[in-house]
Amino acid sequence: MMDELTLVQRIVVWLLPVVFAITVHEVAHGWMAKQFGDKTADQQGRLTLNPLKHIDPLGTIIVPGLLLITFTGFIFGWAKPVPVDARNFKNPKNAMMLVALAGPMSNLLMAIAWALLARVGVAINMEFVSMPLIYSGVAGITINLVLALINMLPIPPLDGSRILSGLLPDYWAWRYNQLERWGFLILLVLLATNMLGMILGYPLYYAQQLFFGLAGL
Repeated sequence: MMDELTLVQRIVVWLLPVVFAITVHEVAHGWMAKQFGDKTADQQGRLTLNPLKHIDPLGTIIVPGLLLITFTGFIFGWAKPVPVDARNFKNPKNAMMLVALAGPMSNLLMAIAWALLARVGVAINMEFVSMPLIYSGVAGITINLVLALINMLPIPPLDGSRILSGLLPDYWAWRYNQLERWGFLILLVLLATNMLGMILGYPLYYAQQLFFGLAGL
């Protein structure tokens, strides 16, 4: 659907959904941490939807921009992680699992919101109004589903690894978390070899069909 757009049009369509998806994802982590007693993110001014507080030049601008320009069909990114101090939790393992889960869950909720926006565009049926809403809705659904799925991969320090770590015995959780130093490299290799697309391709396709159906597309 996006193929008919020029590069400038694609950038305009994807800009807000990408920045908003990444920003809210991090705010969700910080908000959940605060519910369990850790106010670190709040004290550092990170519980805000102001994207300037969360932008990581590489993950929020360069990587999504390159993926968009090179027509990979697979766009993702990241923001500066919100600070979380597990020492402030009464039950650190359980709290960290829920703090980690909050990010992907926020993306699923945003995917629903973008689907409803696209549905409004379908209902209006006036091209100059409906098409921007539909295109933005499709971009919003896609980027949020991609972020939710990628972050649920059990590769430290992704959210899925935090959840798995909380389920493991302490010793094995410690050993498993030692992989974090290689996490970014592992992701780059998976992306460069198209393994990431192979792993997430089918889950993303079926999730998109579900949300596109909600959008009336």
